[in-house]
Amino acid sequence: MSTYGVWTTQYGVPAFAYTLDQERDARAEWDPVLDPPTRRHFAHVGNRRITLVSDNYGLSDLFDEHTGLLWLTRGTGVTRLGGLSTDISGSERVFGPTFAIVRVADERVALERTVLCPEGEQPWVLIRLRVRNLLDAPMRMELIEEWTAGAARVELITGAAAADDPGLELELLGGARTRAGRLEVPLELDAGGERVLDFRFGLLDSRSEPASFERSLEALRARLPRAEAGRAPEAEREIPWHAALLTGAACADGVLGGHTLDQGSCYSFRHGFNGAARDPLQHALPLVYVEPDLALSVLRNTCAWGGPDGDLPYALGPDKRPWTDLFRPSDQNLWALWLAAEYLSATGDEAAFHATVPYHPIHEAPEVPLHENLRRQFRFLADVVGRGEHGHLRILNADWNDLAIGESGVPREVMIAQGESVLNSAMAAWVLPRYATLAERLGDDATAAEARKLGEELRELVAGEWNGRWYRRAYGPGAIVGDDDLWLEVQPWAILCGAAPPERAVELLRTIERTSAADSPLGARLRWPARDAYGPGGTGTIWYAINMTLVWAAAAHLPELAWDWWRRMTLAAHTAAYPDVWEGTLSGPDAYLAPETGRPGRTWDLAEVGIAMQAYPVANLHSHSQPLLAYLRLLGVEPFQRPRGGARFASPVLEVGP
Repeated sequence: MSTYGVWTTQYGVPAFAYTLDQERDARAEWDPVLDPPTRRHFAHVGNRRITLVSDNYGLSDLFDEHTGLLWLTRGTGVTRLGGLSTDISGSERVFGPTFAIVRVADERVALERTVLCPEGEQPWVLIRLRVRNLLDAPMRMELIEEWTAGAARVELITGAAAADDPGLELELLGGARTRAGRLEVPLELDAGGERVLDFRFGLLDSRSEPASFERSLEALRARLPRAEAGRAPEAEREIPWHAALLTGAACADGVLGGHTLDQGSCYSFRHGFNGAARDPLQHALPLVYVEPDLALSVLRNTCAWGGPDGDLPYALGPDKRPWTDLFRPSDQNLWALWLAAEYLSATGDEAAFHATVPYHPIHEAPEVPLHENLRRQFRFLADVVGRGEHGHLRILNADWNDLAIGESGVPREVMIAQGESVLNSAMAAWVLPRYATLAERLGDDATAAEARKLGEELRELVAGEWNGRWYRRAYGPGAIVGDDDLWLEVQPWAILCGAAPPERAVELLRTIERTSAADSPLGARLRWPARDAYGPGGTGTIWYAINMTLVWAAAAHLPELAWDWWRRMTLAAHTAAYPDVWEGTLSGPDAYLAPETGRPGRTWDLAEVGIAMQAYPVANLHSHSQPLLAYLRLLGVEPFQRPRGGARFASPVLEVGP
């Protein structure tokens, strides 16, 4: 059971009742590493434009990524009624998938306050107040609703800097509207009487009709997927929860078009960048089966990061300009080709690939059809990333693992110039045949043939990297990486791409269970043998993105083990293993530290260079997208093949039965 509270249901959807008194209970304090210890616990929810950060003090932050990384408010939003206030730790607090509730009462009156992100792209929140007279006599009181503007733009690495108020307003629906952030409403209540008041706060547009509180909740219930799995009862609660927090992190992009769906967590909210480009593409994969229009919008948006040569930059800075100072990954085009194939397979929407998509404005290049943008990305992969001495795709200065170069043991500049990634080859051997099918359907037979041929050649090369225990990870001049230690990230892809015959796949999966996954309640470690390592490339880290592929790879060969590994990815598993750790209760980071590390169940830091996931260890979208995608893969939901079932999943666009 969690130290912080219990799961419940509110408005017909999963919610979490926070019951801890953080002021009195010493377990509430945690260390963000880069900042002073704190007792504040918070959760992120949203719609397709605004992000609401609700905390255990009953306060709210609002975040908007429409034109940059902008905090609209920090620690505000209070209702006062007589001697009651909603910002006290003794209140009843509930975290919902798009809302937060605070309930307070005294001997005279009860007050329930719900802050809701309305469905759609509204850049404001709804506040519903329900006031009930507990006396046997009429009463008159004054209610005060108050929000304080606190705009701050997140800057690279250094954090947030004060910014001008973008024009925040508070409105009593059907009544007054102000930029002062405070409204007073006189109340007269009969004995035992009740009154409901609705406010909205944020970037109000006089042309838009305020969304209905009831209609928003009805739409939320209708769009969230439903799940039921005998081998994983947690799925019934966690699948809709993950879908809500994933879609709630989207933001309509006012610069590049479409929707951004970045990692969040320390990357956006603390360190000021949207990266890497692979991440929004990866986050959007399960949305193909939940809200495919949003998945397509994210694909278009991320393709618009790049230029006409097909290169995707590592990240966007806080001003939405390409940020390439840190990494130049070699794998990013593969994720765009993968998402495109997944989308076409699920929807059959060929017209989407004939619609034009822009390039980043800095290139001053004309728009091209989406299929042409993707073709140029394939060309960049084949011609610029290219292949090395052993025939594998080159690594440049990183592949999926940002720190693979440094961990390789090969001199950095030599590895950048000549290094090869078996991981890239294995992933490409799976992705490229699916992209080839897309190209064929769109009439580009020449590109399809080339992509399929390259995928087949890479699959054969990966098959040759078996060393008797696992698959090697990379090559440098005169060096083999991953012969003496197991690098987890390449192993599932070797199975998925067909490089491992069935008997070898089973052998490898059993080896992983005995080594990387042994005695680990949250999943398999990135490297084995494991050491106490805190950095993001450390051996003692457990990554959602890699454990997703591991579950997927095991699904067809050892389904019982696959379900066991999926359950280790759940919020329930983290709570059972680490009930006193807030991250992992409702949301999480991109990776956890393994049991043998100094901070098990928490997450990594590079404090010496001023970067730490532990500084903002929740609201990373891998913690929501990857369990959702892994669940779909367990049911056999893959591009260009029929699901096999075994459990239940139902969304407005897909239904799979047991």
